[in-house]
Amino acid sequence: MKKGIRYETCRKTSYIFQQPQHGPWQTRMRKISNHGSLRVAKVAYPLGLCVGLFIYVAYIKWHRATATQAFFSITRAAPGTRWGQQAHSPQGTAADGHEVFYGIMFDAGSTGTRVHVFQFARPPRETPTLTHETFKALKPGLSAYADDVEKSAQGIQELLDVAKQDIPFDFWKATPLVLKATAGLRLLPGEKAQKLLQKVKEVFKASPFLVGDDCVSIMNGTDEGVSAWITVNFLTGSLKTPGGSSVGMLDLGGGSTQIAFLPRVEGTLQASPPGYLTALRMFNRTYKLYSYSYLGLGLMSARLAILGGVEGQPAKDGKELVSPCLSPSFKGEWEHAEVTYRVSGQKAVASLHELCAARVLEVLRNRVHRTEEVKHVDFYAFSYYYDLAAGVGLIDAEKGGSLVVGDFEIAAKYVCRTLETQPQSSPFACMDLTYVSLLLQEFGFPRSKVLKLTRKIDNVETSWALGAIFHYIDSLNRQKSPAS
Repeated sequence: MKKGIRYETCRKTSYIFQQPQHGPWQTRMRKISNHGSLRVAKVAYPLGLCVGLFIYVAYIKWHRATATQAFFSITRAAPGTRWGQQAHSPQGTAADGHEVFYGIMFDAGSTGTRVHVFQFARPPRETPTLTHETFKALKPGLSAYADDVEKSAQGIQELLDVAKQDIPFDFWKATPLVLKATAGLRLLPGEKAQKLLQKVKEVFKASPFLVGDDCVSIMNGTDEGVSAWITVNFLTGSLKTPGGSSVGMLDLGGGSTQIAFLPRVEGTLQASPPGYLTALRMFNRTYKLYSYSYLGLGLMSARLAILGGVEGQPAKDGKELVSPCLSPSFKGEWEHAEVTYRVSGQKAVASLHELCAARVLEVLRNRVHRTEEVKHVDFYAFSYYYDLAAGVGLIDAEKGGSLVVGDFEIAAKYVCRTLETQPQSSPFACMDLTYVSLLLQEFGFPRSKVLKLTRKIDNVETSWALGAIFHYIDSLNRQKSPAS
């Protein structure tokens, strides 16, 4: 039946061309008839038209396919466009041959739990690039559920649902899912921390993502610094050029603070104490980093130490914690790590800043290693460094900016002096700014050292999460291909 239909269509077409008409076609048809070739013409013309129709249809299909590919190319070039969800095949290859893959990192910090969903694209034989990030945070931190573990599951599941909505179904089974807990869980008693982690692992195992035995863990403080270093250097492009200049990283969290950079001076490597150097393998290259995490010197833990309190313990006999870093007239309450403290200022016998600086130096004494090379390395600083600087107008609250280390000291002196004479909506501002100013100087930064403060580079959060998941994926690939 199909052949009959096709034949009748072609015959009808040939018949139209044989209708009497004036002009060259009529003359041509008569000429063919006069040579006794009418029968051949009846076959040749319809056959030629059918072949032409086939070529035309094939051309249209090719043209549409080319236009579609061009559309996806334009979509990928558009800022902020998540092209991977439109231009990928189930095998994870984009229309232009780039490999597309995803990673999910949970950051279980002391003040909240955050999910980062990263989308990467790898051009053939090149370093991968980050094409999209989805971020969501929930409060309080995971450590707040230490005495009610079951309640922690609801928030984890809510953040997992964000990942499900963001990642195409075809990629779920191949997308690694990881949670790293930081200082909040490091400061918990071991048994309580492990129960929380076990609950998270149960929720993860029930998810459709790639979950390994090491999917949930408390992050080593040094690894936190290394991962943040990877993030900053990945986003600034420093990791793409072997032997190129890299940047250092400063992170100030609630419970801990990290410093990391790649030493270029042999003396730095020789003078570094045990535990301050760590080897990192990325992109088939090995980096020997200076990296250290100071547990207990994050901004919130430092506050408690400056006030004279003990981590995780209420004040003895409920006594008030008195500090020279608070306004002399201040009385109030402050909560840290699920413990509420009564705090107050003390009568000032000298300037508030001088008294506060003396107290801060007592807390920092012999706790921070100083290295000379930081004077010559470009550093990015984020987290509470950024928040404090933005809070007093040293940088733009939205865009960030650069400042010199001495700006923190100038701001501290101004805020402390203001605090002496009038009520302050931020009672800890004098303490916090004084602490940050002296912490940076203890690291070895001169007052004239320029720091770049930012929350994002190329619209991506400058946290350790990107570096950690990227390193995790890179290690999985090395396990698959040991020869590389």
